[in-house]
Amino acid sequence: MIKYQRDNCGYCGACVAVCPQQILELTENEVTKGIGCDECGNCTIVCPMGAFTREDEP
Repeated sequence: MIKYQRDNCGYCGACVAVCPQQILELTENEVTKGIGCDECGNCTIVCPMGAFTREDEP
Protein backbone atom coordinates (compact mmCIF):
# COMPACT_ATOMS: atom_id res chain seq x y z
CA MET A 1 0.00 0.00 0.00
CA ILE A 2 1.26 3.49 -0.88
CA LYS A 3 1.01 5.95 2.02
CA TYR A 4 1.16 9.75 1.76
CA GLN A 5 2.66 11.77 4.62
CA ARG A 6 1.60 15.36 4.18
CA ASP A 7 4.16 16.67 6.69
CA ASN A 8 6.97 15.45 4.41
CA CYS A 9 5.53 16.95 1.21
CA GLY A 10 7.30 19.86 -0.46
CA TYR A 11 4.43 20.36 -2.99
CA CYS A 12 6.77 20.10 -5.98
CA GLY A 13 4.35 18.07 -8.12
CA ALA A 14 6.89 15.45 -9.20
CA CYS A 15 4.53 12.66 -8.15
CA VAL A 16 1.66 14.13 -10.16
CA ALA A 17 3.79 14.18 -13.30
CA VAL A 18 4.75 10.48 -13.10
CA CYS A 19 1.40 8.96 -12.11
CA PRO A 20 0.31 6.73 -15.02
CA GLN A 21 -3.28 6.68 -13.74
CA GLN A 22 -3.35 10.50 -13.45
CA ILE A 23 -5.13 10.30 -10.10
CA LEU A 24 -2.79 12.50 -8.07
CA GLU A 25 -3.71 16.15 -7.75
CA LEU A 26 -1.54 18.89 -6.28
CA THR A 27 -3.44 21.40 -4.18
CA GLU A 28 -2.20 24.34 -2.18
CA ASN A 29 -1.30 22.30 0.88
CA GLU A 30 -1.31 18.59 -0.04
CA VAL A 31 -1.46 15.96 -2.74
CA THR A 32 -4.73 14.10 -3.03
CA LYS A 33 -5.00 10.58 -4.42
CA GLY A 34 -8.16 9.62 -6.25
CA ILE A 35 -9.64 6.20 -6.85
CA GLY A 36 -7.74 3.87 -9.16
CA CYS A 37 -4.21 3.72 -7.77
CA ASP A 38 -2.50 0.60 -9.14
CA GLU A 39 0.32 0.81 -6.56
CA CYS A 40 3.00 1.20 -9.27
CA GLY A 41 5.29 3.07 -6.88
CA ASN A 42 6.37 5.81 -9.29
CA CYS A 43 5.47 8.45 -6.70
CA THR A 44 7.67 6.77 -4.09
CA ILE A 45 10.62 6.78 -6.49
CA VAL A 46 10.46 10.42 -7.61
CA CYS A 47 9.45 12.15 -4.37
CA PRO A 48 12.54 14.03 -3.14
CA MET A 49 11.02 14.54 0.32
CA GLY A 50 9.82 10.99 1.02
CA ALA A 51 6.17 11.96 1.28
CA PHE A 52 5.13 8.76 -0.48
CA THR A 53 6.22 5.44 0.97
CA ARG A 54 5.32 1.84 0.30
CA GLU A 55 4.09 -0.08 3.33
CA ASP A 56 3.35 -3.77 3.40
CA GLU A 57 -0.09 -4.74 4.59
CA PRO A 58 -0.33 -7.65 7.03
